[in-house]
Amino acid sequence: MLDRPRFLLFRRLLFPYTGEEPLTPAQGRRVVISWALFFSLVLSVATLLTVLAIKAVSVQELAWILLLTFLASMVIFAAMAWFVVMMVNRCARFVQQRSQKSATGGA
Repeated sequence: MLDRPRFLLFRRLLFPYTGEEPLTPAQGRRVVISWALFFSLVLSVATLLTVLAIKAVSVQELAWILLLTFLASMVIFAAMAWFVVMMVNRCARFVQQRSQKSATGGA
C-alpha cells in the first residue's frame, strides 16, 4: 500500500511543521523566506497579468509597478510569517509546559 504524504504539497511548501514542538531558528527562517517569496511571486504575476490586460502603461512604468509590488509584498508576507512562527513557537512551548505539569502530577 502506498503511503500518503503527511501534508498536501501546498502545506509542505509553506508550513510543513506540526506545531507540537517549537521551530528552530533555521526552520523559522525557512518559513519566513518561503512565504515572502511564494506570495510575492504570486502577487507579481497577478499584477503583471492585470497591467497587461489594461495595456495603459509603458515598459518602464510596468517595471516600477512590478518592483514595488514584489518588494512591498515581500515585506508584508515576511512580517506575517515571522508572526506566525512566533505564535506557533509560543503555543508549542505552552503545550509542552502543560504536558510536563500533567505528567509530573502538578495542578
